[in-house]
Amino acid sequence: MKKIIIAIACLFLVAAFTVDVQAQSKADAKKESKAKKDKNIWKTLGKITFKKQYDELMGFKVDVPVFSKEVQDLDGKEITVKGYIIPVEGYKNHKEFVFSAFPYNMCFFCGGAGPETVMEVTALEAIKYTAEPITIKGKLQLNSGDINKLIYSMTEVRMVKK
Repeated sequence: MKKIIIAIACLFLVAAFTVDVQAQSKADAKKESKAKKDKNIWKTLGKITFKKQYDELMGFKVDVPVFSKEVQDLDGKEITVKGYIIPVEGYKNHKEFVFSAFPYNMCFFCGGAGPETVMEVTALEAIKYTAEPITIKGKLQLNSGDINKLIYSMTEVRMVKK
C-alpha cells in the first residue's frame, strides 16, 4: 500500500513538473516571438507600396504610401525599434530627431535607402546623440497625407536600456 501511495505521489510530482515546464516553455516562446518581432520591425515597416496621386498644393503628382495590413495593424501601437539617430538641421533638441534603420552614410537622405527606413521621433526626455545604434520604444503613427512629413513617426519615445 505504501508503494502505491509513493508511486501516485511521484506521478503527481512528474505531472506538476511537466505542466510547469510546458508553461515556462510557452512563456519563453512568447518572449522569443516578441523579441523577433521587435528585431524585424524595420522589415515589417518596409511592407509598403506607393501610388501616384495629384497634390493640389504642389501642382503635380507625388508618391503616396500605401501601407500593408501588417503595417496598418501597428498604427497607434507601442513598438520597440533599433536604429540610428540622424542629425538633421531644423530639429532643435535631442527630443526631436530623425531615426533610421541605417547609419548616417546609408540612410534615406544620404544613401540609397527608401523613405520607409526613417521616422520622425518625439521623445519624452532628451536622448543624447550617438553614432552607435540605440533601441527606442514609443507609439507609432502612420502618415500618408502630409508630404511635408515622413511616412512614419513615433511619439512618447523613451530609450530602452541595454
